Amino acid sequence: MALAVLAGWLNCARADVQTRDDVIDNPVPGLFSVCHGHSCTLVSTVSLDDDQWDQIARLFAVPAATPQLEREQIADAIALFETIVGKLTGTSGDKPGNEGDRNWQGQMDCIDEATNTTTYLKMLSRAGFLRWHSVEKKATRAFIILFPHTTAVVRDLQSGERWAVDSWFFANGERPVILSLEEWHHGWYPDKPATPPLSSRP
Repeated sequence: MALAVLAGWLNCARADVQTRDDVIDNPVPGLFSVCHGHSCTLVSTVSLDDDQWDQIARLFAVPAATPQLEREQIADAIALFETIVGKLTGTSGDKPGNEGDRNWQGQMDCIDEATNTTTYLKMLSRAGFLRWHSVEKKATRAFIILFPHTTAVVRDLQSGERWAVDSWFFANGERPVILSLEEWHHGWYPDKPATPPLSSRP
């Protein structure tokens, strides 16, 4: 367990390196991978049934009129993905950050979270739900080499701005934070609110 946790911290320095060859790179609702156990130590192959996928699709039933509204839809969708997938993979108890290291099989570090969120974003994009954003490569920040952190990223197709979609800070099934990647790179943390808040950004 300790080795898995240590690997999680070290691998966070590698932003978009595929940590496992068996992680499905072209996910679809009927077949995709979910990483857990720190740095994709464990990979579960998951399939959503029609009802589960319809729950997610309904979040996009009304197309977003602005990029900001679509980011709100994305946050709701990632939270719902985690809720549904958690029951299928034993990760419903995933705690914020690395707090749940005693149950390491069901816990996710930033590599797991960023990889899974990117998988979910790819499925949303391929379903035609993302009209205002493209899915980008993951990004990593590090103040010193021992404290790196990785996130999923989307790009606003209108402005070109990149946005971090970071679920690692929160428990399974909670909405991820979505904020300017530039601000995220400057060290955003939940006790250091984004300025201005997401709801007030264009």
